[in-house]
Amino acid sequence: MKNIKQNSLLLTALLITLQYYTVMAAEKTETQSYRVVRTETEFEIRLYPPAILATVTSSAKSYKDLANPGFRKLATYIFGGNQSNQSIAMTSPVHMDINDTISSMSFVMPSNYTKENLPKPNNSEVQVHTMDQEYVAAISFGGYANDDDIKTYSTKLENALKAKAISYQGNFRFLGYNAPYQFWGRRNEIIVGISWVE
Repeated sequence: MKNIKQNSLLLTALLITLQYYTVMAAEKTETQSYRVVRTETEFEIRLYPPAILATVTSSAKSYKDLANPGFRKLATYIFGGNQSNQSIAMTSPVHMDINDTISSMSFVMPSNYTKENLPKPNNSEVQVHTMDQEYVAAISFGGYANDDDIKTYSTKLENALKAKAISYQGNFRFLGYNAPYQFWGRRNEIIVGISWVE
């Protein structure tokens, strides 16, 4: 009985230590830049400058069906699956556009790269492109995301925008900021493009 208690305490200490280092590593990860234009009670309005994305498309219609295969293809590209065998640093967030036609997952490329100096992916399914400057509305939530959360917070954001008479366009998209093994302090967001003039 004493050994079980000691082993449980040791395991708990190891998990806490792992989470500490996971959170510290996440804080050093480059995050896609944006400027907060306006803060509302339930959401904020942001301006995202142009960014370079590596994207894969899919016929998946759910978070579950898009997440693993999409992540695997993009991770292979940045971990050396490219014509230069070059490693590219992971950034956050991961972008997911899940809908009933063509879904997509994207990694934001580190800001020190341009389209010209990024190595070409070995997998032709990985497409490198530039995201245009965009105003978006964003709503945040914690925990591990799933399809129900994405639907719930998309609806919540949509209703909040309608209440403020802010017009939006395009799909509601999911942004995920954390590695799967980070249990605490998780950050997820739903964003949608809006018509906005400063």
